[in-house]
Amino acid sequence: MLFEILAFFIGILAGIFTGLFPGIHVNLVSVFLISISPSLLKYTSPISLAIFIVSMSITHSFLDFIPSIFLGAPDEDSFLSILPGHELLKKGKGHEAVVLTLYGSINSLLIIIFFIPIFIFILPIIQEKIALFIPYILLFISLYLIFTEENLLASLIIFLLSGFLGLLTFNLPIKDPLLPLLTGLFGSSALIISLKTSSPKLTRQIIESIKKIRLSKIDYIKSTISAAISAPLCSFLPGIGSGHAATIGSKIFKQNKRSFLFLVGSISTIVTALSFVALYSINKTRSGTAAALKEILNPFIIQDLLIIIATVIFSGIISFLTFILKL
Repeated sequence: MLFEILAFFIGILAGIFTGLFPGIHVNLVSVFLISISPSLLKYTSPISLAIFIVSMSITHSFLDFIPSIFLGAPDEDSFLSILPGHELLKKGKGHEAVVLTLYGSINSLLIIIFFIPIFIFILPIIQEKIALFIPYILLFISLYLIFTEENLLASLIIFLLSGFLGLLTFNLPIKDPLLPLLTGLFGSSALIISLKTSSPKLTRQIIESIKKIRLSKIDYIKSTISAAISAPLCSFLPGIGSGHAATIGSKIFKQNKRSFLFLVGSISTIVTALSFVALYSINKTRSGTAAALKEILNPFIIQDLLIIIATVIFSGIISFLTFILKL
């Protein structure tokens, strides 16, 4: 039990590091952890490593909007927060933007708890029924996202280039092709862009009391429903992530800048957490951290899942309280 508790808190510290430092992603840490796991398992248990990965991932999902908003250095889960986040930042409301994403993340824990039994008992049935149609569903979602963009040609080119990048990566004659890929996508590229980009002149930031930062009831309901519809869908479908879920969610109900930040905060945590539940229920990995978990927990039994769920809830609460009290 001592090792599990230590893994939990070390995972939170690691999530703070990956969340606050631009270009460092939990997938990078997870891939590195898998590479050294044979040595680590001589001194600890698989569930301890799993707890570390889960607590790190959830903490990261709470905090990775801070560099996105204040430094303009996005990652895969939070790039959609740049536009509304930066607009608020330029108005001196960067603090408010961050608090709204934290509110969205803590609100997502209720949605996660609601969907856990659905993912455990109903998702395997749904997955079996729609397995043959998944390629067509993904194609429809991809085309929908492409054709709803303002620049259709650029969207199509990026979509095709992304596909070729995936094909080339998984056909490389190396054991762990994701490590160089993720290093390039989340590490080197983000750092180079940050170094080349001059810092914008910002107005003095207003630090409001968190009690005054609220969404209207109608905006809260719209964002919560949008997150509850789009995020679980993207937690088990292959190739669909937080960014896609946020785009789909914003189409369900029209979002303003503040409610959209709440929405992307919710979606990031929901997709992360439910990908672990989807791994248990359908034995499919829908994120880099879930893939790492599959490598470590083999077999993945119900007792492990209960520990993972508890880790999700408690790491989320601790992450929220730690940073909301500091802001």
